[in-house]
Amino acid sequence: MSASSSAAGEFTGGLSLRGVSKAFGQVRALTDIDLDVRPGEILAVVGDNGAGKSTLIKAISGVHRPDRGQIIVDGKPCQFHSPADARAAGVATVFQDLALVEVLDVATNMYIGQLPTKRGFVDRAQMERGTRELLDSLKVTVRSVKTPIGMLSGGQRQIVAIARAMRTGSSVVLLDEPTAALGVKETAHAANLIRSLRERGAAVICISHDMGFVFDVADRVQIMRLGRTAAVREIAKTSKSEVIGLITGATVDD
Repeated sequence: MSASSSAAGEFTGGLSLRGVSKAFGQVRALTDIDLDVRPGEILAVVGDNGAGKSTLIKAISGVHRPDRGQIIVDGKPCQFHSPADARAAGVATVFQDLALVEVLDVATNMYIGQLPTKRGFVDRAQMERGTRELLDSLKVTVRSVKTPIGMLSGGQRQIVAIARAMRTGSSVVLLDEPTAALGVKETAHAANLIRSLRERGAAVICISHDMGFVFDVADRVQIMRLGRTAAVREIAKTSKSEVIGLITGATVDD
């Protein structure tokens, strides 16, 4: 890992949350959440339905604004009023719905929001060349980068969405259930892409229900329960049974 920290123990890179809380009317979705993910690390966030995982990722990505608390990206406190603010700060998010435009082709989806231009026009050649080079380097099988996204399989779409996050070079990458609709082969490919993000020095957060995937790719796991952090564990020092116990409340963190 390429983690860096100060003498006080605070991370100077990656992503940190301090006391983040969010309520919707009388319903408290998040309560005093602390979280740290270092550069070059994969943190899995797990929990049962209603644990606050979706609200957490939306708070980090700028969809929801926390009621209180602090989000720190690469050592700088940030306030996100929109997803565009989060992207500008270096936070890329791959939501479960992927946010791909089905009627547009692979190359255009890869560059949405950052379309290259030449003499005032969109540079299609650069988009197609850059997309093909990236997909080939990641061993992603797409016959043509001119193929509309809607013609791809669910697994191919997920992998294209992850590849797009890699292309942006973001320092923090959030992945919401990245293997939810994938088969065994596609899950293995997605896992390799996520490891590549770690190798490139990104701080990666994966929201996942898939314990096999979590224990295969993550360095640490943060367990959420009823909008709070139940525990944080190093993968090498815990077990699936302990994590499941913490999710359900059968095991209580010391």
